[in-house]
Amino acid sequence: MKKALVASILAFGVVLSAQAKDIVDTAVAAGNFKTLATALGAAGLVDTLKGKGPFTVFAPTDEAFAKIPKADLDALLKDKAKLTSVLTYHVVADKVMAADVKAGKIKTVQGSELTVSTKGGVMVDSAKVIKTDIVADNGVIHVIDSVIMPK
Repeated sequence: MKKALVASILAFGVVLSAQAKDIVDTAVAAGNFKTLATALGAAGLVDTLKGKGPFTVFAPTDEAFAKIPKADLDALLKDKAKLTSVLTYHVVADKVMAADVKAGKIKTVQGSELTVSTKGGVMVDSAKVIKTDIVADNGVIHVIDSVIMPK
Protein backbone atom coordinates (compact mmCIF):
# COMPACT_ATOMS: atom_id res chain seq x y z
CA MET A 1 0.00 0.00 0.00
CA LYS A 2 2.79 2.43 0.93
CA LYS A 3 4.62 1.71 -2.34
CA ALA A 4 1.45 2.39 -4.33
CA LEU A 5 0.89 5.67 -2.48
CA VAL A 6 4.50 6.81 -3.01
CA ALA A 7 4.31 5.83 -6.69
CA SER A 8 1.07 7.80 -7.07
CA ILE A 9 2.57 10.90 -5.45
CA LEU A 10 5.70 10.66 -7.64
CA ALA A 11 3.61 10.21 -10.78
CA PHE A 12 1.49 13.25 -9.87
CA GLY A 13 4.67 15.33 -9.38
CA VAL A 14 5.96 14.26 -12.80
CA VAL A 15 2.66 15.28 -14.42
CA LEU A 16 2.80 18.71 -12.74
CA SER A 17 6.42 19.31 -13.76
CA ALA A 18 5.70 18.29 -17.34
CA GLN A 19 2.98 20.88 -17.87
CA ALA A 20 3.25 22.64 -21.20
CA LYS A 21 4.48 26.21 -21.38
CA ASP A 22 3.02 29.13 -23.30
CA ILE A 23 4.67 30.63 -26.41
CA VAL A 24 6.76 33.12 -24.41
CA ASP A 25 8.01 30.62 -21.82
CA THR A 26 8.79 28.10 -24.58
CA ALA A 27 10.80 30.68 -26.55
CA VAL A 28 12.70 31.84 -23.46
CA ALA A 29 13.50 28.24 -22.48
CA ALA A 30 14.89 27.56 -25.95
CA GLY A 31 17.67 30.07 -25.22
CA ASN A 32 18.16 31.54 -28.71
CA PHE A 33 15.32 34.08 -28.63
CA LYS A 34 16.69 36.61 -26.10
CA THR A 35 16.27 39.58 -28.46
CA LEU A 36 12.74 38.47 -29.34
CA ALA A 37 11.86 38.19 -25.64
CA THR A 38 13.31 41.67 -25.00
CA ALA A 39 11.34 43.07 -27.95
CA LEU A 40 8.10 41.44 -26.77
CA GLY A 41 8.60 43.06 -23.38
CA ALA A 42 9.36 46.48 -24.91
CA ALA A 43 6.23 46.24 -27.07
CA GLY A 44 4.01 45.10 -24.18
CA LEU A 45 3.11 41.86 -25.98
CA VAL A 46 4.24 39.31 -23.38
CA ASP A 47 0.80 39.01 -21.74
CA THR A 48 -0.87 38.70 -25.15
CA LEU A 49 1.35 35.76 -26.17
CA LYS A 50 0.87 34.18 -22.77
CA GLY A 51 -2.88 34.32 -23.44
CA LYS A 52 -5.24 31.61 -24.61
CA GLY A 53 -4.35 31.69 -28.31
CA PRO A 54 -3.95 29.68 -30.37
CA PHE A 55 -1.03 31.46 -32.01
CA THR A 56 1.53 30.59 -34.64
CA VAL A 57 4.71 32.61 -34.19
CA PHE A 58 7.36 32.86 -36.86
CA ALA A 59 10.15 33.54 -34.39
CA PRO A 60 13.41 35.18 -35.48
CA THR A 61 16.47 33.92 -33.62
CA ASP A 62 19.04 36.16 -31.96
CA GLU A 63 21.16 35.66 -35.10
CA ALA A 64 18.24 36.90 -37.23
CA PHE A 65 17.98 40.08 -35.14
CA ALA A 66 21.78 40.48 -35.39
CA LYS A 67 21.38 40.96 -39.16
CA ILE A 68 19.68 44.31 -38.44
CA PRO A 69 22.25 47.10 -37.99
CA LYS A 70 22.60 47.88 -34.26
CA ALA A 71 21.48 51.52 -34.61
CA ASP A 72 18.35 50.42 -36.52
CA LEU A 73 17.55 47.70 -33.98
CA ASP A 74 18.04 50.11 -31.06
CA ALA A 75 15.73 52.63 -32.74
CA LEU A 76 13.12 49.91 -33.39
CA LEU A 77 13.22 48.76 -29.75
CA LYS A 78 12.53 52.37 -28.65
CA ASP A 79 9.61 52.92 -31.07
CA LYS A 80 6.81 50.95 -29.38
CA ALA A 81 4.24 51.45 -32.19
CA LYS A 82 6.62 50.34 -34.95
CA LEU A 83 7.99 47.49 -32.81
CA THR A 84 4.46 46.25 -32.08
CA SER A 85 3.66 46.35 -35.80
CA VAL A 86 6.80 44.36 -36.69
CA LEU A 87 6.30 41.76 -33.95
CA THR A 88 2.60 41.19 -34.60
CA TYR A 89 3.49 40.73 -38.28
CA HIS A 90 5.27 37.54 -37.12
CA VAL A 91 2.09 36.16 -35.46
CA VAL A 92 -0.91 34.35 -36.94
CA ALA A 93 -4.06 33.94 -34.81
CA ASP A 94 -4.31 30.18 -35.36
CA LYS A 95 -2.21 27.08 -34.73
CA VAL A 96 -0.60 26.15 -38.05
CA MET A 97 1.60 23.06 -37.88
CA ALA A 98 4.27 22.47 -40.53
CA ALA A 99 2.22 19.68 -42.13
CA ASP A 100 -0.64 22.18 -42.66
CA VAL A 101 1.44 24.92 -44.31
CA LYS A 102 0.41 25.77 -47.85
CA ALA A 103 1.84 28.30 -50.28
CA GLY A 104 -0.11 31.53 -50.46
CA LYS A 105 -1.11 34.45 -48.28
CA ILE A 106 -1.78 34.22 -44.57
CA LYS A 107 -3.23 37.04 -42.46
CA THR A 108 -1.19 38.19 -39.47
CA VAL A 109 -2.30 39.64 -36.15
CA GLN A 110 -0.81 42.94 -37.40
CA GLY A 111 -3.42 42.96 -40.16
CA SER A 112 -1.21 42.52 -43.23
CA GLU A 113 -0.61 39.25 -45.06
CA LEU A 114 2.55 37.16 -45.13
CA THR A 115 3.50 35.39 -48.33
CA VAL A 116 4.31 31.73 -47.76
CA SER A 117 6.20 29.77 -50.41
CA THR A 118 7.05 26.09 -50.27
CA LYS A 119 9.46 25.60 -53.18
CA GLY A 120 12.93 24.60 -51.98
CA GLY A 121 11.93 24.82 -48.33
CA VAL A 122 9.37 26.97 -46.60
CA MET A 123 9.80 30.74 -46.82
CA VAL A 124 7.74 33.39 -45.03
CA ASP A 125 8.19 36.56 -47.04
CA SER A 126 12.01 36.68 -47.34
CA ALA A 127 12.75 34.56 -44.25
CA LYS A 128 13.60 30.88 -44.40
CA VAL A 129 11.88 28.60 -41.90
CA ILE A 130 14.76 26.72 -40.25
CA LYS A 131 12.92 24.76 -37.55
CA THR A 132 9.25 23.86 -37.24
CA ASP A 133 6.63 22.69 -34.78
CA ILE A 134 7.97 23.84 -31.42
CA VAL A 135 4.70 23.21 -29.62
CA ALA A 136 3.49 25.35 -26.73
CA ASP A 137 0.25 25.01 -24.81
CA ASN A 138 -1.24 28.02 -26.64
CA GLY A 139 0.20 27.51 -30.11
CA VAL A 140 3.30 26.71 -32.09
CA ILE A 141 6.62 28.36 -32.94
CA HIS A 142 8.37 28.08 -36.30
CA VAL A 143 11.93 29.43 -36.26
CA ILE A 144 12.98 31.82 -39.04
CA ASP A 145 16.41 33.12 -40.06
CA SER A 146 15.46 36.79 -40.60
CA VAL A 147 13.24 39.44 -39.10
CA ILE A 148 10.41 40.16 -41.53
CA MET A 149 9.05 43.67 -41.93
CA PRO A 150 5.46 44.56 -42.78
CA LYS A 151 5.03 46.22 -46.14
